[in-house]
Amino acid sequence: MNAIIWPEGYLPGTTDNFVSNEIIVPQLSTAQVWPYLNTATAWPDYYANASDVILHNQSGPDLSAGARFRFTTFGFLVEGEVVEHVPPRDGAPARIAWHGWVEGEGDQRLDVHHAWLIEDLSGDRVRILTQETQIGAPARDLAATSPNPMLNAHQAWLDGLADIARRQTPLSKLG
Repeated sequence: MNAIIWPEGYLPGTTDNFVSNEIIVPQLSTAQVWPYLNTATAWPDYYANASDVILHNQSGPDLSAGARFRFTTFGFLVEGEVVEHVPPRDGAPARIAWHGWVEGEGDQRLDVHHAWLIEDLSGDRVRILTQETQIGAPARDLAATSPNPMLNAHQAWLDGLADIARRQTPLSKLG
C-alpha cells in the first residue's frame, strides 16, 4: 500500500503529536470519495469538528495546489495552504496535504502537516488514510490527553467522509 509523503520537520515520531486513522470501505471508489474531501466548504456537512470554512485565493469550491483556506477545528482558527494535490488517476492514489498553522506567540503557536491518501484496492474497495503531525504546546497538550481527541475526531472525519460518499449527496446541496 502507498504511504504519506512527509516534508522535512514533520516526520512522525519527531513532532509533538501524531495520529493516524485509516478505513477500508467496500463498494466505494476513490473517484466517489475525492470530491467531498477536495471541497473544503463541504467538510462541516459531514464532519462536526470543522466549521467556518473560508477559501482565500481560488475561484471555485475545489482545493488545488497552493490554495489557501481557513477553518475552525478543536476550537482553533487554523490557516491552511495546500502543499500536495494529486486528484484521482487510474492506477495511482489521490493525495492531498496541507500545512496548517494557528497564529500565536511562544506557547500559543501551532503548526501541522495534515495529509490524506485515497486509493482503490482490489475487490471493489477503497482505502482512506489520514495522518497528521503537529508542533507546538497545543499539540503537546492534545497528545497528553487520553483518549487523544485528535485521533477520535479524525476517525469521525473518515467515517463521515465515507458515509457521504456512499450516499452520493450532491455537492450543490452542501456547504
